[in-house]
Amino acid sequence: MTERADNPLFQYVIKNPEALAQNIARFIEEGGRAAAAYIEPREKGETRTRVSDELAEVLKTIGQIGEFWLSDPKRAIEAQARLWTGYMSLWDQSLRRMMGEPSQPAVEPDPKDKRFKDPEWSQNQFFDFLKQAYLITSRWADSLVEDASEVDDHTRHKAAFYIRQIANAISPSNFILTNPELLRETVSSNGENLVRGMKMLAEDIKAGHGELKLRQTDKSKFALGRNLAMTPGKVVAQNRLRQLIQYSPTTDTVRKRPLVIVPPWINKYYILDLTPEKSLVRWLVDQGHTVFMVSWVNPDAGLASVSFEDYMREGILETLDAVTAATGEEEVDVTGYCVGGTLLAVALAHMANTGDKRVRTASFLTAQTDFTHAGDLKVFVDEEQLCVLEARMQERGYLDGAVMANTFNLLRSNDLLWPYVVNNYMLGKEPFPFDLLYWNSDSTRMPAANHAFYMRKFYLENAFAAGKLSIDGAPLLLKKIKQPAYHLATREDHIAPAKSVFTGAARFGGPVRFVMAGSGHIAGVCNPPALKKYQHWTGPKPKGEFEDWLPTATEHPGSWWPDWDHWLKSHDRDTVPARIPGTGGLKAIEDAPGSYVRAQGA
Repeated sequence: MTERADNPLFQYVIKNPEALAQNIARFIEEGGRAAAAYIEPREKGETRTRVSDELAEVLKTIGQIGEFWLSDPKRAIEAQARLWTGYMSLWDQSLRRMMGEPSQPAVEPDPKDKRFKDPEWSQNQFFDFLKQAYLITSRWADSLVEDASEVDDHTRHKAAFYIRQIANAISPSNFILTNPELLRETVSSNGENLVRGMKMLAEDIKAGHGELKLRQTDKSKFALGRNLAMTPGKVVAQNRLRQLIQYSPTTDTVRKRPLVIVPPWINKYYILDLTPEKSLVRWLVDQGHTVFMVSWVNPDAGLASVSFEDYMREGILETLDAVTAATGEEEVDVTGYCVGGTLLAVALAHMANTGDKRVRTASFLTAQTDFTHAGDLKVFVDEEQLCVLEARMQERGYLDGAVMANTFNLLRSNDLLWPYVVNNYMLGKEPFPFDLLYWNSDSTRMPAANHAFYMRKFYLENAFAAGKLSIDGAPLLLKKIKQPAYHLATREDHIAPAKSVFTGAARFGGPVRFVMAGSGHIAGVCNPPALKKYQHWTGPKPKGEFEDWLPTATEHPGSWWPDWDHWLKSHDRDTVPARIPGTGGLKAIEDAPGSYVRAQGA
């Protein structure tokens, strides 16, 4: 018995076949519930999902890459030879290892790849062989797309994205018999993990009304106003598209010029007000800023016709009116985050046309205004795909929030999708409570007219950067935005790539401070100084190419928040007695975080 226990293969031997058989029966029973949860809404006509459209797009795109290689026999043979060379190298090294001779892996995973961190992926020759065969094949597939020189750039971009998603999906780390950790857990628990996982899968399909609503965190551990969005304040204004929150001061005096934040409507604003330790809002209030936050409505079919211009007028221009009424100040600083920054830039260009000078400084956090280098989201943007998207939105009057949530998960599927599939549905473990992922799952809808305009005019046509957007007959030009502007990019951003933010910032007509923070679209922005994480870079005014700016930039440890605070105060150091929300020109409607942000439903 001791010899068996010392054998590394013993950990993969079934110890209790009877218990395993019982759990397999329970697994099948739970699988029936999952299937019922999937089928029932379709039988009732409650779901409108059309997988065929997406599948057809994938097959057509990859088919164009295949046609390039198969159209030339010599080229096809060379491609096959590259793959077989990799396989032969793997086979040679594997034989050497089996015979006890020195050997080197034919291929190694990226050090950042968390899928193969279990020691058995290297120590066990079977799992090591699977890992290397997978890496050789997936990298070969990537090279086929990259080297398809006669295929247009957009098609190659789409194909690279689709190939990456397929490769991520078929990774041996995603299957019980080819993942050592999953196999050990299944054997040691006699399949209990599979029963728990299938039970969670059934629950998540039911929660998604026939679609998988992937659980990424334990939602029971969080609630707005209890341990998220806790910064005290009052809702002091609202219209059909937004509530306006004014936060309570924590200092005796505050900057004279109020600070207004316009977050994206694609997600809820409280990413900027998570726990008190991570809250950008709370930190700004503590630095002596009078902070106002736009909290967008979660729209339904009744707002289907609301336009991008409506969001500008009711979300920004009416907000400026409200801030003036609340504080008596005619001049404000305005900040836009992500698409909120895109909207802010449109508003500023329009205000330049009308002579409206209320905004004295503008800050843009991971916000794009030139979409030339807009990253992987452009995979989903061409005339054919937009027509399909617009037709679907017309059916309901809005885009389901779950669609955007799934899209963002796919952009980083090896971080935000497959680890949770493995952990939840195969290991049978509840995900760890994580505030950021709670926010990520709290999705919002997008009005059909507004979202169609945004995708078509910005992502497809890049009309704003080209000077082809107009309001009231007057073209909107980035060079007319003369206010001092602070532009933040993040180094690993998959949604608003640093190069894209840089390119847009270079088009502004006034003084620009460009800063790049470490990490990505969320973690790079929400990085409190107390955590002492990541870093940020500062450099000259953006012009020319981003790749030329980088070597000239200076790296600084820690958060970019103090740099931004210093920049804001350098443009207005006057102070006034602290302002109490609801005691100025606008009365309090309700306590923060307000009712708009609590509205659920994808």
